[in-house]
Amino acid sequence: MKIGIDIMGGDFAPKSTIGGVILAHKELPSEIQLCLFGDEKIITSLLIEAGSDPKNFTIFHTPDIIGMGEHPTKAFNQKPNSSIALGFEMLKNNTIDAFASVGNTGAMLVGSIYGVGTIKGIIRPCISTLLPKENGGIGIILDAGTNPDCKPDSLYQFGILGSLYAEFVYNIKNPKVALLNIGEEEEKGSLLTQAAFKLMKGSKDFNFVGNIENRDIFKDKADVVVCDGFTGNIVLKQIEAMYRLIVKQGFKNDFIDRLNYENYGGTPILGINSTVIIGHGISNDKAIKNMILLAKDVHEANLYKKISSAMNIYTQMKVTE
Repeated sequence: MKIGIDIMGGDFAPKSTIGGVILAHKELPSEIQLCLFGDEKIITSLLIEAGSDPKNFTIFHTPDIIGMGEHPTKAFNQKPNSSIALGFEMLKNNTIDAFASVGNTGAMLVGSIYGVGTIKGIIRPCISTLLPKENGGIGIILDAGTNPDCKPDSLYQFGILGSLYAEFVYNIKNPKVALLNIGEEEEKGSLLTQAAFKLMKGSKDFNFVGNIENRDIFKDKADVVVCDGFTGNIVLKQIEAMYRLIVKQGFKNDFIDRLNYENYGGTPILGINSTVIIGHGISNDKAIKNMILLAKDVHEANLYKKISSAMNIYTQMKVTE
């Protein structure tokens, strides 16, 4: 397996990304090859400075960098020699098996959609984030920010995507899927959530358990929580803010530690024809290491192929209805 990493992306790159790939290399099996995209001189110098042999990695020189604040589409098209653009070109050509970055999220989405393409039948690809549960388990919430505006059909598909992700990457059997809402009753919520509830109720594509309120997302009521990207991103950022506040007050325990994004590293872009992982722009070396390990797990699970098969069945059922 060959995993590509954008070395130049992120608020603390390239030192944080180099630190992350060194940590990942120590934990990964020897047959997994890490391919580093970025300025070759800088990469080589930092590896040597950190006491790591550059021969342990495959380095692809890319002179251009897509900055965090650049317009995604323009930058992706105007900088074909950037780490992100070349990474997607090699992913499309199957030169690498997975690609990961904590750089410009918009450029990563552009590369995913126009580079490797969306799975047939997918309305909108999405991203997720993990929710540690009180009982020690783990849950998933999606979308976490890719699609601020959604239609009911999109939320329904997020249920499919989240269910497959939970089952095949985190080994949750028959995951419980819930719709995030302001009340548990069917008639509660916005026009979007009311319409989505009607679609999801009685679904044969996933195990729908009804509405869930925000106060219950850390309980065991659901394994997958579905919402639009605007709502999901607010939930995600609120969790991050509360984690920082609680730790600043000096309070820590096992559950609080599991709220730390560094432990998860990133999220796959669900609904595209390959394995692409994006991480938080402020990621340190630990978070980047875990992002790379996640790329391995997602690719080994053949997640995008399983999603493609599920969408073929879903599309055929829609045609016959």
